[in-house]
Amino acid sequence: MANFGLHTVCHWLWGGGWLAKLGAMDFAGGIVIHVNAGVAALVSALVMGNRKGFPTTAMPPHNMTMVVTGAGMLWVGWFGFNAGSALTADGHAGMTMLVTHIGAASGSLMWMIIEWRRFGKPSVLGIVTGMVAGLGTITPASGYVGPLGGLVIGATAGCICFYATQYVKRTLKIDDSLDVFPVHGIGGITGSLLTGVFAAKSLGGLGLADGVSVIHQVSVQALAIVVTIIWSAGMSLLILKVLENRLGLRVSADEEVQGLDVVLHEETGYVDL
Repeated sequence: MANFGLHTVCHWLWGGGWLAKLGAMDFAGGIVIHVNAGVAALVSALVMGNRKGFPTTAMPPHNMTMVVTGAGMLWVGWFGFNAGSALTADGHAGMTMLVTHIGAASGSLMWMIIEWRRFGKPSVLGIVTGMVAGLGTITPASGYVGPLGGLVIGATAGCICFYATQYVKRTLKIDDSLDVFPVHGIGGITGSLLTGVFAAKSLGGLGLADGVSVIHQVSVQALAIVVTIIWSAGMSLLILKVLENRLGLRVSADEEVQGLDVVLHEETGYVDL
């Protein structure tokens, strides 16, 4: 679903479409990828419904060692994702890599600090989630801002995405199991709006187009975000409803308890010798 919306929004923003002509800024996919995917995930979670036991039953990651290993790979891989969008190996790509690193680090630190103050101790899961929030939030701005922008955007991501995650899970009780909307969706929205601020030369960025004010640029960013949300939500809902009608979206309650690895893939975790 996110891939379906990706093609259209890519054309609007990166393919010389109408949002590009308005001057919308999205260097490496904050709107195209993260807002789009975050909204698709939220719609999917609402249509699918909650897993059995949510939210009263604790559902921690199966293997934290693998979580941290994957997070480390993601952190390094994101340099190619963002800096590679410069399409050249020069100082611009180097600065993009630097602000990406700063955004990830400040996002993870802010999430850790908030957990420490709120729960009395930080968690490794929270630290890596804050890292992903920082990465997703700096993505649209990465080629336009300087170190100051990377620091503020990353720290803002750690704070806003933490509270968004708590609100979606605890207050709204929506079972977004990987926190795609509060981390990627909210992060993409936040970073895309702040791109219009920290791209200004006075704040260390590359500068806005001639004659364009920060207020105007933020307004264009907001328009691109709203259009993407409407498009992604509408198309995701349509696709899900068609699939639900034709194939069904959920397994039975008993199959869910057994686990899809066993029911659908005959994977037991043991190797027959």
